[in-house]
Amino acid sequence: MNKTTRKFLQQALIAVLCLSVEQATYAAGPFTTGASALSTDLLAVLTPVAVIAVMVLGALAWFGRISWMLAVSAMIGIVLVFGSQQVVTWVRGLFGV
Repeated sequence: MNKTTRKFLQQALIAVLCLSVEQATYAAGPFTTGASALSTDLLAVLTPVAVIAVMVLGALAWFGRISWMLAVSAMIGIVLVFGSQQVVTWVRGLFGV
């Protein structure tokens, strides 16, 4: 095998690998679908738990068992976790993405 043929085969192999990268990106489809389904299911299960947690935090703060700062911080965290999709949409809209 001479040098020209070898170089051509190397370049052809590189071209095939570069073109196959596009097909590899579509391989993430099942993972993305499964992750989205898991996220949706988890959100549906944890929503009532979050509502009960906010009620418990409010009651504990009301009766002086925990500080109001801790209760409000936890409630803001719950709101941010469950409202993350809306926050991301809002931020993307700000930057025009």
